[in-house]
Amino acid sequence: MAAEILGDYQHVIASFTLVTGSGGVFEFRVNDELLFSKKALKRHAEPGEILALFRQYVGPDVPVFPREG
Repeated sequence: MAAEILGDYQHVIASFTLVTGSGGVFEFRVNDELLFSKKALKRHAEPGEILALFRQYVGPDVPVFPREG
């Protein structure tokens, strides 16, 4: 998840902090705005869901970092 976000949006992220928790709690926040809460939804994030939420947060005008290959 972190690698996907940093891979696509490294050009617009000034800092990235991954905070570990306990008890199975998982929250995804951007600028203190809660975008996903495992506790609130009572489920794990689906594959690609966190990246999709980040894309929605930054908006369609922010391009994905171009990858070579």
